[in-house]
Amino acid sequence: MTVRLGSFGLLCALALLAAGSVHAAPAAPRLEDPHPCPGVSGFTCSTLTVPLDHTGRRTGSLDLAVAAADNTGARRGVLLVITGGPGQPGVGAIARVAKALEGVLPDYRLVLYDQRGTGAGALRCPALQGVMGSSDLTPPPAAAVRACARTLGANRAFFGTDDVVADMDLLRQALGAGMWTLDGISYGTFVGERYAIAHPATIKRLVLDSVVPHNVGFELLPIELRAVGRVLRAACGARCSADLAAVVRRRHNGPQLLDALTLISIVDPTFRNSFDVPNVLRRARLGDLSGLRLLLRTTSVWQAAPAEALSQGLHASALCADWRFPWGDSGTAVSGRTTRLARAAARLRSRDVWPFDRATATRNGLEQQCLPWTATPPTPLAARRLPPVPTLLVNGDHDLSTPLEWARREAAVIPSSRLVVVRGAGHSVQVRAVSDAGRNAVAAFLTN
Repeated sequence: MTVRLGSFGLLCALALLAAGSVHAAPAAPRLEDPHPCPGVSGFTCSTLTVPLDHTGRRTGSLDLAVAAADNTGARRGVLLVITGGPGQPGVGAIARVAKALEGVLPDYRLVLYDQRGTGAGALRCPALQGVMGSSDLTPPPAAAVRACARTLGANRAFFGTDDVVADMDLLRQALGAGMWTLDGISYGTFVGERYAIAHPATIKRLVLDSVVPHNVGFELLPIELRAVGRVLRAACGARCSADLAAVVRRRHNGPQLLDALTLISIVDPTFRNSFDVPNVLRRARLGDLSGLRLLLRTTSVWQAAPAEALSQGLHASALCADWRFPWGDSGTAVSGRTTRLARAAARLRSRDVWPFDRATATRNGLEQQCLPWTATPPTPLAARRLPPVPTLLVNGDHDLSTPLEWARREAAVIPSSRLVVVRGAGHSVQVRAVSDAGRNAVAAFLTN
């Protein structure tokens, strides 16, 4: 409806504006430049423009790519799939995600989007990208981290999960969805949890696949290290984890082995097909390092990735703002961080980190990417418990990227939740698992 003002009304309006009593309402969010998504039928791609700074204190905007299924009248409404990283785009995953969710797509309008700082709008830090690629755990040189923070400048403060959550709610409005269903994968679970806390009344159902707890910090790392021992015992027997412990103790290569084994748990959760991990560890314990060197070299090559596939500039910006470390949060001065991290390591007992050592808990990529990161305002902590939104958690019991122990921890603070454990599966159950158990559980939850 168009409202027109007569001359008297126009004069009154101008007077009010001059007095500061009337403010122009912000434009309603909308999807612009709609066009068929390249290479995928049944989806329309478009652009959502969002503020760089949702508080309005800094000017600027970002254009986020969005892909939405064309069945706008789907009876169960919008299903937003939230990709991981942090640093992965979403639009390029349409085909894989649609195949994984094909059983529910007649009922839902599937939507994916590129979170801020990813995809075509990736934050670019060439030196850091070259070292870490797609990894969370490869320890980067401090100089590469500092160079990335300098390149991004003050804008690095606008790429935390709180900013992603604010973008998501603008996307919901642009889609015309009063309520929607969220399906988060890996870091996407963290985003989904934080969105549920901020906007509980807008969520019908929540799927969390390969779970990151919604308040994250250093205490999760010893849990992850111990999970490696559990997974190796299940995959290849007690001797396997004992051999790993002996190699780490002798070679002091825990961070590198953690990185490699975590990647193998994603691509081959049997730990036998890509590499015969039990044999590699046994031979390394006995002094033959040829297989171990090949494993470490190969997994490093596998992790090479451009910023468009996983932006390490965005990864550092989000991770360092979201996590809490022994030195505090991302706003803590850099000068005292190393000392506080060393004190935290000294408090760890051998059984807290077995089959690894204390150094693995502090010299991995998660800690070393954020240790020299320039002080930046942190993402605020969230409530201890999630709201009672119907929630399904699914996790592979061989997942080392987001271990099952993390999922159990999160399930305990979600009142209306159920955890499905997929035996023998690794990371990203819906897309990667050989077993259909996780996909079937998700389909039943979404269509019940």
